[in-house]
Amino acid sequence: MNFQHIGELAPRGQATLRRYDRTKVLQNRGVHMLDAIRNFFTELSASADDEARPVIDKKLASAALLVQVMAADGIVRPEEEAKLKEVLLENYDLSPGQAEEFAEEARETQNRAVDLYGFTSVLKRDMSEDERLSLVEDLWEMVFADGNLHEFEDNVVWRVAELLNVQSRVRLQLKRRVEARQD
Repeated sequence: MNFQHIGELAPRGQATLRRYDRTKVLQNRGVHMLDAIRNFFTELSASADDEARPVIDKKLASAALLVQVMAADGIVRPEEEAKLKEVLLENYDLSPGQAEEFAEEARETQNRAVDLYGFTSVLKRDMSEDERLSLVEDLWEMVFADGNLHEFEDNVVWRVAELLNVQSRVRLQLKRRVEARQD
């Protein structure tokens, strides 16, 4: 390496640094710079974690998954919106106004989510098996709310059911049950 450029930058009349001193100066600057970068990213991720991780309970996680299924095909129809409010009213003992507010909170939570696991891990931990089966049935209700079975909606239910440890056989039974009610 050529360290002459450091000596050339020294003001006139000052002695240039010896090769050993120049190397030490560069190493120290590098260490300080790495520490500064590391501290910056540590502080950035800590503040982002605090802001980006709202407390999610099983009700909000369930509602966010209902919203995910509803929006999976890229089109949210009025029938799906109505079914979401119906499911929220039935399952969460909310007034119509509260159901509307809770639906909006679920939409916001779902929009911030990066994956399904953030929701399903809460549900797997906090729900009984019967509650998880009931949720999968509600997800199928959302899928069939508009009268169409879209492959993306079907896929979301399949992935959620798998993450909740609901067997494929049971998931398909629930699908057929809901589908039969649609006729």
